Amino acid sequence: MPISPDTHVTLPADSNQALGIAEYAIDFMSDAPGKRGEPDASVVEKTNLFHTDAVLCGVSAIALGTNAPVLLRDEALQYRTAGSTVPWARHSVRAGVPIFGSTADVAVEKAVVANCSAVREWDSNGTNFGFNPELGHIAGEFGHNDFYSVATAAAQLRGRDGAYALKGMILLDEIRGRLAEVFSLKSYKIDHVVHGAVASAATFGAMMGATAEQIESAIGMVIAHYIPFRAIRAGKQLSDSKGASAAISTEAAVLSVKRSMAGFLGPRDIFRNPEAIFRLFEGPGQLFRKVESAGTGIPEAKAGKAYASPFQLVLGRAGADFAVMGMHFKLGLYEHQSAGALQGLINLLAANPHLLDDQSGDAIAKIVVRAYEPAFGIIGDPAKRDPKTRQSADHSMLFLVCTMLRKALELHAANKRKLGWKDLMLLPHDFSPAALQDPLTRSLMAKMSFEHGGVDYDRKYPDGIPTSMVITDDQGRSFDSGLVMYPGGHARNALGPDKVDLRDILNHKFDRLGALAFDTPAPIVANLLSLETRSAQQVARLYDFPLEVKGKFD
Repeated sequence: MPISPDTHVTLPADSNQALGIAEYAIDFMSDAPGKRGEPDASVVEKTNLFHTDAVLCGVSAIALGTNAPVLLRDEALQYRTAGSTVPWARHSVRAGVPIFGSTADVAVEKAVVANCSAVREWDSNGTNFGFNPELGHIAGEFGHNDFYSVATAAAQLRGRDGAYALKGMILLDEIRGRLAEVFSLKSYKIDHVVHGAVASAATFGAMMGATAEQIESAIGMVIAHYIPFRAIRAGKQLSDSKGASAAISTEAAVLSVKRSMAGFLGPRDIFRNPEAIFRLFEGPGQLFRKVESAGTGIPEAKAGKAYASPFQLVLGRAGADFAVMGMHFKLGLYEHQSAGALQGLINLLAANPHLLDDQSGDAIAKIVVRAYEPAFGIIGDPAKRDPKTRQSADHSMLFLVCTMLRKALELHAANKRKLGWKDLMLLPHDFSPAALQDPLTRSLMAKMSFEHGGVDYDRKYPDGIPTSMVITDDQGRSFDSGLVMYPGGHARNALGPDKVDLRDILNHKFDRLGALAFDTPAPIVANLLSLETRSAQQVARLYDFPLEVKGKFD
C-alpha cells in the first residue's frame, strides 16, 4: 500500500523515535485535523472483534478459576481507590478503574495487570507475526492482543466514550504491531511483550493527557528497567509466568506513565541509546541498511550514521493500512504455530472420513507433521511430547493435533458428517488435568511425529504458517494435506484454498467461551461488539457484568 504523509507517519532511524512515537500517539488521540487518527470502518470492525475475543478469553479463564488471573484479581482488590481525582493526572474524573466483573475501583495498574493476565491465560486471543513485505519490514516478531484493558482503563479514568476507547486500542495495536515488523526480540531471547509494553506506555500516556516528553520518559523507563527475557518460557514444563508476562510488563508500563506524569525523569531517546536493547544487539543502523527499499518514498538514513536506531518505523494514521488488519484470530485454544497442522487435519478428515471409522483410532497407523522454524523449536520441544501442565500442552504440537483428532473420533461415532472448526474447536476443558492424560489422546500421540520441513518451509514464514500433514492408514495408504499456508483465522486466509467463514466461527467461539462465564452471554457479547457506539456512562460500566469464580480449573 502506498505510503503517504496523509495516511502514515514515518520515524526515520536517525531521529528520536521514542519522542516521535509519543508525538504520534498524542496526535492520533487528538481532534486536530490532518493529525488525528482516522482509521476506516474495516479497522474499527476488526479491532472490535479482537477486543471481544480478548474479553471472553479473560472472563472464561476467571470463571474456571485459573491460578494467575484469580490471584492477581485478589491482589488488585487490595489496592482500592476512592474519589474523583489523582495527583499524577490533569484530566481524571475517576481515581481508579474496575477489574472484570467488579464495581470496585482499584489502582489502574492493578486493574490492568489483573485483566491482561486473564485475557492471556488461555493463549487463545489474537496474534501478529511482524510481517510487512511491502516495506521490507519482516522481522517476524510474535505478539498478541493482550493489552486492550489499557485503553479501556484510560477512557474510564477520563470519562470518555467507546469511540475514544476503541481508538486507543487501534493505536496500541499499531505501535506494537509495527515494532514487531522491524525488531525481532526473540532473536535475542527477549520476550515479545516488550513491544506491547512500549505501546501501552505511549497509548496510556496519550489518552491521559501526558506531554510528549513525559511519554518519552515513560517509554525510556520501560526499556531501561523492565526487560523480560524468554526465561519465562524456558524449561520442560511452563508456569504462570508465561501467561502473565504481558500483564506484568503492562503493569510496569502504566506505572511508568504515572511516575513520569508526576515528575519522574526516565532516560530519553531510548531507541538510539547504545546501552539499550536495540543498538546493544544490532548496532547503529544495521537492520535499517538491510531492509532499505527503493521507491517507497520513505527517507533513508545514511549508512553507518552515528546514533541511529537499527530501524525506521512507519505508523498508520488514516485509512485501512493498520497493523491490526494483518493480525490473526485463533479459532480455539492452541499455540498459533500449530494452526497450519490443525487446518491440515480438518482438511484430511473431511476428504477421508474412513480414517475416523474406528473410534479407537486403529484405522490410523501413523501421522507425520512437517513445519518451519520457529514452530518446530517452540512446539516440537521433545519435553512437550509428555505435557504435564495446561501451559505446556497448548505448546505441544503432538497434544494439540491428537486432542483435535480424538474429538473427531468421538464426534464421528455419534454423527457421521463432515467436521469443521466449530465441531472440533479446542476449548478449556480439552486441557483439563484429565484431558492431559486421556488414554486415546496419548495413544494417538505415540503414532505421531513432528519434523522440521527445512528451508523450503522456513522461507515461507512469516508470510504464512507453512505446514503439511501425512496420515497413513492401517492398510498402508498415505493421505497428504499438501502445504497449508493460510489456515482458518489467518489474516490472509482468503488468499488460499482453506477459506473459512471467520465471523461464523468467531461467533461460535464467543458463545462457547461466554457460556463458561455467564448464564446468558449473548447480551454481553453484543455490548462488547458495539463498543464504538457506547456512551461514556456505558464505558464506565463496560466490564460490570456478573462474574464469579466457579471452581479451580488447574
